[in-house]
Amino acid sequence: MQREEKQLEATLHAILNRVNDLKSAIQALITKLETEYETINWPSFLDNYAILSGHLTGLSKILQAELAPSLKSVVVLPLQLGCERDEELARLTEGRVPACTHDLVPDLLRTKPEPQAEQRLQQLNHKASTLSFDTAQKQVAQFTKVVSHVWEIISKGREDWEGESMRSAGMQPTHSIADTHALVTAVGTGKGLRPGMPPSLPPGVGAPGMGPARGPTPHMGPAAPSMPKAPSAIKTNIKAANQIHPYRQ
Repeated sequence: MQREEKQLEATLHAILNRVNDLKSAIQALITKLETEYETINWPSFLDNYAILSGHLTGLSKILQAELAPSLKSVVVLPLQLGCERDEELARLTEGRVPACTHDLVPDLLRTKPEPQAEQRLQQLNHKASTLSFDTAQKQVAQFTKVVSHVWEIISKGREDWEGESMRSAGMQPTHSIADTHALVTAVGTGKGLRPGMPPSLPPGVGAPGMGPARGPTPHMGPAAPSMPKAPSAIKTNIKAANQIHPYRQ
C-alpha cells in the first residue's frame, strides 16, 4: 500500500509540474500577443506554439504511462462546502476559486459533458449513423475541398507576410537595373528621348547597307552655340602642296 501511494504521489507531482509548465507557456504566448502584436512575426509565433505542443505531448505521455492508470481508481470529493471565502483554496487556485460552493463543484469535478452537450452529441451521432455511404462520401469530399481552399488562402497569406517581413528587415534597393540600361541607351543612341524620332547616329555613319549619312543631324533640345569651323583636312593638304610646287597651278 505504501508503494502504491508513493507511485501515485510521484505521478501527481510529474503531472503538476507539466501543468505548471504548460500554464507558464500559455501565459507567455498571451502576453506576447497582447504586447507585441505589432512586431510579432510568424516564426516567433510558431516557436511559442511549438513550446505549448511539447508540454501537451509530455503531459499525454505521463497520462498514458503504466503508473497513471491508478489515477482512475482515485475518487475526488469535496470535504467542505460553503459560501465563505477559503484563503487556502484561493491560494492554490491563484484566486480563481475563492470558495467551494454548491454551484462550482458540479463544474469543477465533472467527468462527463453537460446534459445539453451530451444530448446534442447523441443527436449528431444518430444523424451520422443514418447517412448512406454515398452521401457521406460526397459530404466528406465537399468538406475536404473547403478545407483545402482555406488552407491555400492561409498559406498564401503566410508567404506574403513572410516576404514583407524579410523585405522590411533587409536594405531597400536604391537602384534599378532596367532604369540603368534605359539611361545608358538614351545617352548612347538617343532612344526614348523624343517619341517618334529614330535614334541619332554619329556624324558620317549611315544606316546599315547605305553610304555615309548626309544632311544635318537632328539636335535634341536647345541648339548649342556655334563654334568656329575647323578647316577641312583636304583643303589644307591641297594648299600646302601648291606652296611647295607652285608650277603645278
